[in-house]
Amino acid sequence: MTKLTAFIDGSAYAESVCDHTAWMAKQLSASVELVHVLGRRHDSQAPANLSGAIGLGARSALMEELAEADAQNARLAHKRGRLLLESAAERLRADGVTDVAMKLMNGDFVQAVEAIGEDSRALIIGKRGEGADFASGHLGSNLERAVRAARRPVFVAARAFSPIEKVLIAYDGGASAEKAVETVAESRVLAGTEVTVLAVAKEGDALAAKAAAAVNRLEASAVTPKLVIRAGHAEAVIEEVAAQEGTDLLVMGAYGHSRIRTLVIGSTTTAVLTACKIPVLLVR
Repeated sequence: MTKLTAFIDGSAYAESVCDHTAWMAKQLSASVELVHVLGRRHDSQAPANLSGAIGLGARSALMEELAEADAQNARLAHKRGRLLLESAAERLRADGVTDVAMKLMNGDFVQAVEAIGEDSRALIIGKRGEGADFASGHLGSNLERAVRAARRPVFVAARAFSPIEKVLIAYDGGASAEKAVETVAESRVLAGTEVTVLAVAKEGDALAAKAAAAVNRLEASAVTPKLVIRAGHAEAVIEEVAAQEGTDLLVMGAYGHSRIRTLVIGSTTTAVLTACKIPVLLVR
C-alpha cells in the first residue's frame, strides 16, 4: 500500500501539513505515517562543570537535581510529542484518512528525514518549523538540509491548505528536472491539473527545445500542459509566472545544472522558498 510520511511539530504549519497530507492520501488511497522528532535541544543545557566551585557534597546533590530536571524535561517532551501526533492523527481521521500510524523519533531532524525509507512515496513538511523566526521571514534552519538528505520527493507545505489545480514546473533541463516532469506525468494526485512548464531561457535556446519535449511528454499523461519560455533572472521569473498563472504548486528538481540549481541547493534557496506563498514539491 502507498504510504506518505508527514513530519509534525508545534509550528503554525502543522495543520496545513495535515490537510495537504490528507488531501493526497485520499486520492492515493494511501496510509499515513506521522513523525515527530524529539530533538537535541536539551544538549545545550547540559550541566556545567562545577569542579572547584562548590564543595563535593553540594556538587553531587546539585548534579542529581540537574539530572532529575533533564529527565523531567525529556518526559515532558515525550508527552508533548505524543499529544502533537495524536492531534494530527485526529485531524487526518476527521478528514477521512483511516490508516494512520504515529512515530516518535529521537535525534536530529535531518537524520530522521534521511532514515525514511523508499517505501514512503513522499515526505510532507512545513515550510517553517516551530523554531523559525517569523519576524525575519527566515525558513526553518533544517529545511534545506532535509531536502538534501531526503531520498523521496519532499512536499513543502505552505501556511494554508488549498486544493491543487494549477502546477508550475520550473524546468532547467537537468536530470532532476526531468524526474520532476516524470513525477508530475505519473502522479495520480496531479491528474486533471493544468501544468505550466517554465524554462528561463530565450526562444530558440537548447533549453527551450528540451522544455518543449517535456511538454510533449506531459501531453501523453492525464494533465493539461503548456509551455512558457521567458528570459530573465530565474528567481524573479519563477515568482512572476507563478503569480500570473495562479499557480497552486511549484515543482522543482532538487538537483540540476543550471541557474535553477542554484535556487535549490545554493545560497538563494531560502530566498526562493521564502518568497513563494504556495507549496513546493522538490524532486531528486
